[in-house]
Amino acid sequence: MKKYIIFICAGFGLLTMNSCTKLDQEFYSSVTPETFFKSEKDIKAALFRPFTHAKWYLGEDRWRLQEYTADNFAITTKGRHWYNGGENERFHYHRWTADDGWIWGSWRGTLMGVALALDTKSDLEKLDYTQFALTDELKASHLAQLDALIGFFYLRGLDYFGGMPVFESLDQEALPRNTDVELFNHIEKLLKAALENIPAKAAGDPEEGAITKGAVAAMLAQLYFNAESYINKPMYNEAKVLAQDIINNKYGTYSLDSKWNGPHSFTNNKSPEIIWSMPSEFKKLEYNWFYADFYHYNTRQYFDQDMGANNGAHLTPSRKPDGSKYDSDFKLGSPYEKFSAGDFRKKPYKYLGSGNYEGMFIIGPHLTPDGKPIVGGEEYKDKPLDFVDQVGRFSQVGAGKKYANVSQLPSKMSEGEENTGVRLVKSPIPNLNDNSMRWGGDLPIIRLAEVYYILAECNFRTGNLSEAANLINQVRKRNFADEKDSNPVTTANLDKYRLLDEWSIEFLGEGRRRTDLVRWKAFTSERWWDHNPSNAAHLNRFPVPNEAIAGNNNLKQNPGYE
Repeated sequence: MKKYIIFICAGFGLLTMNSCTKLDQEFYSSVTPETFFKSEKDIKAALFRPFTHAKWYLGEDRWRLQEYTADNFAITTKGRHWYNGGENERFHYHRWTADDGWIWGSWRGTLMGVALALDTKSDLEKLDYTQFALTDELKASHLAQLDALIGFFYLRGLDYFGGMPVFESLDQEALPRNTDVELFNHIEKLLKAALENIPAKAAGDPEEGAITKGAVAAMLAQLYFNAESYINKPMYNEAKVLAQDIINNKYGTYSLDSKWNGPHSFTNNKSPEIIWSMPSEFKKLEYNWFYADFYHYNTRQYFDQDMGANNGAHLTPSRKPDGSKYDSDFKLGSPYEKFSAGDFRKKPYKYLGSGNYEGMFIIGPHLTPDGKPIVGGEEYKDKPLDFVDQVGRFSQVGAGKKYANVSQLPSKMSEGEENTGVRLVKSPIPNLNDNSMRWGGDLPIIRLAEVYYILAECNFRTGNLSEAANLINQVRKRNFADEKDSNPVTTANLDKYRLLDEWSIEFLGEGRRRTDLVRWKAFTSERWWDHNPSNAAHLNRFPVPNEAIAGNNNLKQNPGYE
């Protein structure tokens, strides 16, 4: 077995890259399985190295491409902060280019994940597991997990870019892009093969980051569910069969969590709803990248914590500067007001101690846990902060100021302030007294609720509105006292927009919104807040980064970006 540094497009830690589609090898040592692997612990360490990359991959640039380009989130310019050379506006207005860093980071991150998994697979294939008192069945399971992980990375790459180079070993160089259909078929082959050898999750087993049979089946369902937007071939019936089988526990034992926050709590690894998640633990593998982006510089006082933040992201507004709702202006967006009255999640976030908390948002007066006002440092320097579900320069309204009254205020990406926008607290934050629980909530990747919604949408598309409504309501009811939903889904109110609203409500901030809009042909054709439709279909995919093409002249650009 040879150990090597893999080059894929610029460095991450020990990995560097000089070409985006060239999995070069520089051999710095030559070792054998007998000398490199000493125990089962060594095998597991190798197996889970590419999973660590997957945890990183699920956040940051990939999340930004999914959410800041869609209708639920924005990073407005806040006075002297966050213009960022126009980057945030380019993505919000769908004016990105092949030189944008988020796109480059996602292309190279995808192929790096493939390379890491292929590297580990190559190593483990050479091992005789019986020498470690391990079975051949376990070896087959480990190799299948790596196939599934490769399928996971390529599935995301297909979603972002369409066809990508298909690597099946590390000695291939400068490959051209495979077609969309070829990549789709490769993903399907990987997942179907993995499904045969990966064991199912047993009832009561906590999630620890490994891919189980249920996760593979769910990824295959995701592939089919979005096939129409990937390869122009509707495969909702195939997705429907898989989703129903998962719900029927054919691929492992899962059930919807009865608690509204069970899938996101400090102990969500024990939630029966989690099909696949990434472990998170304080001062170890932390799921925390979002903290700095979402919260105000002084929000640490709200949480009674010691962490700083950058005050960037927030929900797109549900209300105009004058306080009226955007209801009649557009059908997408307005995420906060899409939550119904009485929904447990709609409360302001409050940590109650001992791992208990309520609410999911920061909105209204910003107060310390003992009720003292938290003051601002920019437009509201030394004044109490009050987070509003609006975008506008309210500090510039009044006698002798830029605007005489609120009705004159524009609401757009350039007009934010330090208190602009509702902030999401989906992963709970404890106070310093319970700091050992910090980052205790694992990163959910696939939840059973998603499978319910896939099945619901498939039923909707085939005309079974009553079953679609029933499936969604089974998830919704846990968010209300005594399971009495104030606004249940019915056959009368269920249409394309209600479905998109339900995806938004349940999976707000979980890095999937763009994919849902693309599937419904709404990403480029619909209006929301400060975003007008382009009707430019090529924007449903991102361009191949220019840095990737510079490193491999066999790559061809996506149509519309030439």
